[in-house]
Amino acid sequence: MFDWDEKPELNITPLVDVMLVLLAILMVISPNIVYEELIRLPQGSAQKEITEKKEIEMSISDQRKITIGSDQYNFETFADDFIRLASIYPNDSTVRISADGRLSYSDVMSVLAIVKKAGFQNVSLVTAQ
Repeated sequence: MFDWDEKPELNITPLVDVMLVLLAILMVISPNIVYEELIRLPQGSAQKEITEKKEIEMSISDQRKITIGSDQYNFETFADDFIRLASIYPNDSTVRISADGRLSYSDVMSVLAIVKKAGFQNVSLVTAQ
């Protein structure tokens, strides 16, 4: 019948054969695997000329006087004055606001809100060095 003292033997030859076949398949296929990353490149145009954007330099004094170029505006009427002035500048112009350090935060933020409301998106707050 059965010999209970017999030790079982593990035949790994079929396992090695299967692994070698898989390794050979992987070695043949792996050079053909290409990873592709889709990149959206900016559209360029040889016809479009580079134009310099206009900059609006704005300074706010400690007496709440707002100066743009050589023109000076009152803080109370600045919203109407700036919206009228903004119509001569393109909306992609850069606005640089420099304010006196003694001004309150709310005064500077109200001027910033007026500039944003006028349609300007490129707004920078200039700090003293």
